[in-house]
Amino acid sequence: MSRAHYTIVMSHFARFAACASLLAASPVLAQPASIPEIRHSQPSSPLHGVLTGIDVLRANGFNVLRGKRVGLVTNQTGRTRDGQSTIDVLFDARLQPGGPRLVALFGPEHGLRGTVGAGARVSNGRDEKTGLPVFSLYGSSRRPSLAMSRGIDVWVFDMQEIGSRSYTFISTLGEVMAAAARSRKPLVVLDRPNPIGGNRVEGSSVAPGFASFVSPFPIPYCHGLTMGELAQLVNARKYLPGGVPCQLTVVPMLGYSRAMQWPQTGLSWVRTSPNIPRQDSPYFYAATGIVGELSLLSIGIGTAFPFQLAGAPGLDALRLEGELKARRLRGLEFRAARWTPRAGAYSGRECRGVQVFITDAPRAELTRLNFELMDAARKVGGARFGSSRWFAERGKARMFDLVCGSDRFRRLFLAGAGANVLWREWNRGAQAFRAGRTRFLLY
Repeated sequence: MSRAHYTIVMSHFARFAACASLLAASPVLAQPASIPEIRHSQPSSPLHGVLTGIDVLRANGFNVLRGKRVGLVTNQTGRTRDGQSTIDVLFDARLQPGGPRLVALFGPEHGLRGTVGAGARVSNGRDEKTGLPVFSLYGSSRRPSLAMSRGIDVWVFDMQEIGSRSYTFISTLGEVMAAAARSRKPLVVLDRPNPIGGNRVEGSSVAPGFASFVSPFPIPYCHGLTMGELAQLVNARKYLPGGVPCQLTVVPMLGYSRAMQWPQTGLSWVRTSPNIPRQDSPYFYAATGIVGELSLLSIGIGTAFPFQLAGAPGLDALRLEGELKARRLRGLEFRAARWTPRAGAYSGRECRGVQVFITDAPRAELTRLNFELMDAARKVGGARFGSSRWFAERGKARMFDLVCGSDRFRRLFLAGAGANVLWREWNRGAQAFRAGRTRFLLY
């Protein structure tokens, strides 16, 4: 098998586990089906896999942190390749001669352990294992205060994000960079892979007036950058308050190439938040998370398949399946399904629609599916899914605009524009960003 046609094939155990999961969910999905293999037509990972920033830092004897008091921004995804928590690794490093001393912890949305629901306020606390104070960056303040930085010599950031602009870990990185600049204390970013691939650039930039915690920087929705690369771009382009950069060091990965999809890294996936449980979840988040800001479709929140479903009570599932299949969306397949979500849109009501399958991840135009779903449901769903009904709730319409980074796409849809027009407009400027980001790439 050539490297150019390398295919990730699940082990027999993984096949069995995937099928068992779907069969166990038979009350949710009308026709459970085994998950098709996701093809990744890219080179495989090195023999020993990818080493993330924390692995490289440890292997180098914590050289950039020696003798420093460390404030660590992390959550449950901050782990070494062999599964040790970054918290534990840095806490134990104090035992080494001249080793760094971890003195404070900072947690993002969903909390230090990733168990708090989306958008829910997170409180300060104390870590049970280390006894260290834990400051919330998703509570009364989203930026570390000067008081929080007292007693810290250096900030360290280690979190796995999912490759989409609206996932708030990017905003937390920006807030920590701003705090580092204001406190004049250096920031070290421990790099991690972009789980949907470093070559994927989809979406336009954020328009003036639409910057928010879900669209913090003028970058495409799928930016194709690692956290370290993004930090370099934000610093160099003066996106921080007042245009003042922070003193930034990125500890890069070893063995990583931007052509890799997550399975090729050899790293274990750690749930980044309650609705991103599996290594394929970041793909589905990009594919349906935007339309999920509206209330007309359930996207599987409150089921075993978050972001992998799209439908509503009374919608004709077979017609929706047929319409989407007729559109021949590359790398995607659809199967008619029904489910009853326990949370989110239509909680407690049976929904009918489609289950989404990704059959060729690198070729799939992920964010396009958001607009295709809106357009297809409008076509097959009748007046209930007419253009204006999607934006009847003002607050949700506003959040849709903020996530999109503009009101342009809402206005186009209301004017009757179809998915092809929306997709073309959505990608306006994407190629220019791809060309301009080159000097910030580490891999």
